[in-house]
Amino acid sequence: MRQVFRRSDQQGKRLAAIILALIGILGTLELALADRKYGLFTGGFGQSQAVDTLAERLLFATGYLCSITLLIMIIWWIIVRIFRSRASWPPLFFLVTLTGGAYVLLLALTFKLGQYFSDTMSFALMANLGGGSLTDAMLFVSNEIVVGITALLLGLVAYISIYRWLSRKFPVRTDGPRWSAHGRLVIASCFASLLLALAVPAASADVRNGLNRTLAWGLFTDAANRLTDFDQDGYGWVSSMPDRHPFDSSRYPLALDIPGNGVDEDGYGGDLQLVSLPSQQPETLIAGPRPNLILIVMESTRYDAIGKRINGQPVAPNLEAIARTGSVLAPVFSHVGFTTASLKSIFGGAQQPAAGSPSLFRELKASGYKIAVFSGQPEDFGDISETVGMRDNADIFIDGDKLKHLRAFGNGAQGSILIDEKHLLQAFDDHYASPAQWNQPQFVYFNFQSPHFPYFHEGMPLALTDAPLPRSDISPDNQERLQQTYWNAVHYSDQQLGQLVARLKRDGLWDKSVVMITGDHGEELFEQGLLGHGHNITVRQNGTFLVTNRPGVTSDGPIGLSDYRAIILSLLQGKKPHVDAKPVLMTVGDLDHPTQIGMAESGSRLTSLRLDTGEACLVEQKQCANVRKLSGGFKDRVERLIRIWGSARWQNRADAPSD
Repeated sequence: MRQVFRRSDQQGKRLAAIILALIGILGTLELALADRKYGLFTGGFGQSQAVDTLAERLLFATGYLCSITLLIMIIWWIIVRIFRSRASWPPLFFLVTLTGGAYVLLLALTFKLGQYFSDTMSFALMANLGGGSLTDAMLFVSNEIVVGITALLLGLVAYISIYRWLSRKFPVRTDGPRWSAHGRLVIASCFASLLLALAVPAASADVRNGLNRTLAWGLFTDAANRLTDFDQDGYGWVSSMPDRHPFDSSRYPLALDIPGNGVDEDGYGGDLQLVSLPSQQPETLIAGPRPNLILIVMESTRYDAIGKRINGQPVAPNLEAIARTGSVLAPVFSHVGFTTASLKSIFGGAQQPAAGSPSLFRELKASGYKIAVFSGQPEDFGDISETVGMRDNADIFIDGDKLKHLRAFGNGAQGSILIDEKHLLQAFDDHYASPAQWNQPQFVYFNFQSPHFPYFHEGMPLALTDAPLPRSDISPDNQERLQQTYWNAVHYSDQQLGQLVARLKRDGLWDKSVVMITGDHGEELFEQGLLGHGHNITVRQNGTFLVTNRPGVTSDGPIGLSDYRAIILSLLQGKKPHVDAKPVLMTVGDLDHPTQIGMAESGSRLTSLRLDTGEACLVEQKQCANVRKLSGGFKDRVERLIRIWGSARWQNRADAPSD
């Protein structure tokens, strides 16, 4: 009997040592990565909620240790039940390899994804990357996925081989899963974790924010959130946006705040006070001389392309030449930072235009224009064409889907198709070879895709870099080469713009046409550790430009892409449009379900608010604080942002066409 207890004690000590080692190794790795990425313990711009006091660190450590211990013990219990033994080697083998390996893999994926995007990335935002389709979003990054799956399969084969070799060397014994002591530990951990999960949000927003950035705690709180969602509104007590009214299904994060009823439904800014916002301009028909409209959208082209120099060479000399004799506004802000939403705003004249609402395609067709589309991407992608009536009203429709056989990359997913601009110009030449084509006013839309990620394709000339960065080497460590590759792509699009301008001038059409060039959004190039667009509200990600050959376009402050339609209609009527000063609203996600909202105002002021963490920032000042701790001018700016966002949601419902 003593030998049995002695053996049991030895097994228990061995298990305890392994669990402590796993916690120590995994915890050290995870917290070091979290502090590097988020400033979890040190703070920094965009992270004012640091766990930086002794009391906060003690509470954080308790919650973190409790959650990771609970996770490991649950895995151990499952393994023991499968093998019907604690005494033999397989349970410990699988505990170490599965727990350690899977945890490290998840950490690697989480923080690698964070290098490219940000912690606001979600399935909804990935779907936006795929034009509204999560499947297309996954296909868009299929190159990386294939590499990852291949590595995983090779690792799995090696793992099984090692296990089979050990099985031959060391026979497996079964002695029954004596589990009662472990069961009590798991139950105690669950209970302690539940108490902490409920107590932490009330005790410290900084600790809650820090714990929510860890894997084990995130898994636990997600399960606890589902269990505490008593009113079935999608939010529980312990979510990243906790439901402060768990038994009232009308009050929860992101609920539509009803103005004037004395109730703060969404938990931000008190009861909503509506502010006046410009409505979507009704359908406007163009009469009189009706000049041509040539609209060129340059994918992912930042506002600072104008004036940018690489080794003394201008990135966009043709854009700059047009701006010198015409008009330029920069930065102009994309409301969402994604291509699909941006194009809808440009053509529809609203932040989130509804399908069937007024658009340039519908009103110019009704005004007697012939319409031609030459796009390097599929324009049905993300319901762009359907929303603004593009395909239905176009007389010539050449897009990425039709030219799929000429795509620059092998991937055929809609989000991955990129057609070189030279093919679009060739199609333009083919359809407009006869001068008689211009007897009727023309609306010609071009979409230039070369500046899209990964910023280089075969056949693109190398004017601003000697060695473009391969997609597989894109990382923060290669930031300088990445930026040169990106600006080289913008330069190539600008060269193709110059070719188009030369054709228009050659045929005497330049002065008879309103020519307008813009980007659809900006692009961050690891300047603040992130890559891409649409996942954080910054000038680099949201800011682009407007250049037109017509002088006299002016503004008192920043403008958004939704202002373009009114500007274009005014130019076609021979006017010199002026845009009054007003805040420009931006969101990460759609109006009703954003993770972040922001606004640009005069004086280069940019205000943002993360609705999941309550993190508010005066971006131009690099100053952040929790929304519930604000005062003075900081509080005024954030409350104005909340009112504008709430008012835009109501206006979006009012402007939607009725069934």
